Amino acid sequence: MKKAVKIFLWSLLVLIVVVGVYMWSVFGSLVKGAMSVEKLDEGIYYMEYEGDDGFDALMEKGGGRNTAELQGYVINFLTKGHYNPPAPDAVAANHGCSALTTRTPDNKVLMGRNFDYTSATAMILHTIPKRGYESITTFNVEYLGFGEGWVPEGFSNQYMSLTCLFFALDGINEKGFAIADLMAGDEVETHQNTGKPALTTSTAICYLLKNAANVDEALKLLQGIDMHSDIGAAHHYAMADASGKSVVVEYVDNKMVVVDSPAVTNHYLCEEKHNVGLVEGDQRYEQLCQRMEKTGGVMNLQQLKEAVFSVSQPQRDGFLGTAWTMVMDLSSPSVTYYSRRQFDKPFHFSLKGSH
Repeated sequence: MKKAVKIFLWSLLVLIVVVGVYMWSVFGSLVKGAMSVEKLDEGIYYMEYEGDDGFDALMEKGGGRNTAELQGYVINFLTKGHYNPPAPDAVAANHGCSALTTRTPDNKVLMGRNFDYTSATAMILHTIPKRGYESITTFNVEYLGFGEGWVPEGFSNQYMSLTCLFFALDGINEKGFAIADLMAGDEVETHQNTGKPALTTSTAICYLLKNAANVDEALKLLQGIDMHSDIGAAHHYAMADASGKSVVVEYVDNKMVVVDSPAVTNHYLCEEKHNVGLVEGDQRYEQLCQRMEKTGGVMNLQQLKEAVFSVSQPQRDGFLGTAWTMVMDLSSPSVTYYSRRQFDKPFHFSLKGSH
C-alpha cells in the first residue's frame, strides 16, 4: 500500500513538472513580458518583451483588414487558443502630432516627434523578437478599449497590455529606421483591396520596424501589403533612417504617395492634396521649417529638442496636449522620452542590438 502511494505521489509530481514545463514553454515569454511592466511616471509605462512576437504567423494568415480581425488574432496569440473572451471596443484615434528629422554637425541623424491627443496613457514597448529587428515603440493604451480609467497595473492588466506587440504609433529599430504616425488632414480612409496581406496603420508600424533596415526597404514592404486606415481618419507616416533620408508617406485615392520632407504635422504635403487639412492659425509646420532654414538644415541635439519642444501642445479644456515627446538618435539607435511636456525629466532607452 505504501509503495502504491509512493508511486502515485511520484507520478503526480512528474505530471506537475511536465505540465509546468509545457506551460512555461508556451507562456513563459508572455509572462516575463507582463511582469516587466514598470510605471515611469504619471501616464507613461515601460515593458520589455523577448521571444516570438506573433507577427510572422499573422502575415502567413494574411494579416488583418481592421481592428476586429486583428483583435481576434491577438487574443488567440496571448491565450494560445485556451480562452476566447469578447474583443474590447477599440477607440477611434483622431490625434494631432508633429515630427522633424535633421542631421547634426558631426553627421549624426536625429528625429523628434510629438504625440498630441485629448487623453493618453503611453506604453513604451521594447521588443526583442525571435526573428527580426529589435525595436522600441509607443502606443496609447487608451485606444485598446479596455475601459475608462484602465491602466496596465496588476498582473492581468499587465498581461493584457501585451496587445501592444501588434499596435504602435511610432518607434525606432536597431538599424536606425524610425517611423511615426500622424493624422493627415481629412477623414478619407485608405482601404486597399488587391489581395495582398493586409495591415492597419498602427499594425504596419510594428511590421516595418521588425523588417525594414531603412526607408527604402520600408517603402518596398508597404508596396507589398494592402493598407487599411485605423478608425475614422486619414494618416500619413514620417519615416527616416540612419543615412539621413527622410520622407512622408501619404495615401491618395488608395495609392501611396511619397514626399521628401524632414518636417510634417497634420496636413497633406503631396501635390495631389497639398495643404488639405491645414488649419488657419496652426503654424507648427511653418515653425519647424523656419528653424531648419535658420540652421541650414543642420541642428545639434539641443537645437532639435528646442524645435520639437516649441511646437508641443499645452493642456487645455478637453485636450491633454502633448502626451509624449521622443528624441531619437538614428545613428546610435536610442530614444529619449519626455512625458506630458516635462522636458526636464527624460527617460532614455538604447537598443541592445545596435552598433
